[in-house]
Amino acid sequence: MASIFDSLKIKNIELRNRIVLPPLVRFSIVGLDGYVTDELVDWYEDVLRGGVGFVIVEATAVSEDGKLRENQLGIWNDSFISGLKRIADKCHEYNVPVLIQIHHAGFKEGIKDVDKSILDEILEKFKSAFKRAKLAGFDGIEIHGAHTYLISQLNSRLWNTRDDEYGGSFEKRMYFSRRLIEETRELFDDNFILGYRMGGNEPELSDGIEIAKYLESLGIDLIHVSSGVPDPKYIRKEKIDVPKDFPLDWVIYMGTEIKKHINIPVIGVRNIKKEKQASWLVENNLLDLVAVGRAMIARPNWVNVARKEYIARNGIKNS
Repeated sequence: MASIFDSLKIKNIELRNRIVLPPLVRFSIVGLDGYVTDELVDWYEDVLRGGVGFVIVEATAVSEDGKLRENQLGIWNDSFISGLKRIADKCHEYNVPVLIQIHHAGFKEGIKDVDKSILDEILEKFKSAFKRAKLAGFDGIEIHGAHTYLISQLNSRLWNTRDDEYGGSFEKRMYFSRRLIEETRELFDDNFILGYRMGGNEPELSDGIEIAKYLESLGIDLIHVSSGVPDPKYIRKEKIDVPKDFPLDWVIYMGTEIKKHINIPVIGVRNIKKEKQASWLVENNLLDLVAVGRAMIARPNWVNVARKEYIARNGIKNS
């Protein structure tokens, strides 16, 4: 039985434990210019010092007009490489592997009307951003395909009703992701991970399962299940139907269900606050990795505290 404090190897990259710092956009400590600040590096160091096993750096924009908000990290030209390298180097100083999430905010429901030439251009910007990320020393990329941003919009059968190669059928809706993965494949050797944060509800869980299986067939190394474009028929908080006896968040539930259908590691995320919750998911093989986000903002040493709780709860001695 695995525990959250067991190691995990992805390609040649070894994680010391199964606890992930997910991509948390730290608007308050990033400038309007999109460059890495001293305060941002210091925050990552606080979490690294706290014992985390894996870091995914926050959503980093491929173009200035693709930012979620003005004060968001950028990677749209080479001038950003040196600052981003500071974060990668800091993670490696603590022997913690680190990915960077690559992002474009997109056009919401208007994705169906965006000119093909604009999507072609954004695709090229993603590819260039991947190359910069590798130059900056990261251990891999996480494609941001969730949260109703660009790639989630393209993946969505609700919003993407285009009639060109970028939309319509399932495979056409996945066209952007497929081309991005295939046309950057040479970057992803055994020492460079390709992850994908996807919407488990796109708009239903069945769609999320189909997307995850397709991504695995394209060569994705790691799936990170979050939320996508919800079906408007759901008026309650949960955007899918969750069994009443499932004790955690509906987004976590989607991750546990998607894991049943693929063979690559799955990260689950959302509202994990306690060691006991994280441990239950990994010990029961419901997830491979557990992301702890807001709880780590509140307590950067969350992992070290959780280790003590785990030891006490299990009656482990001499640890």
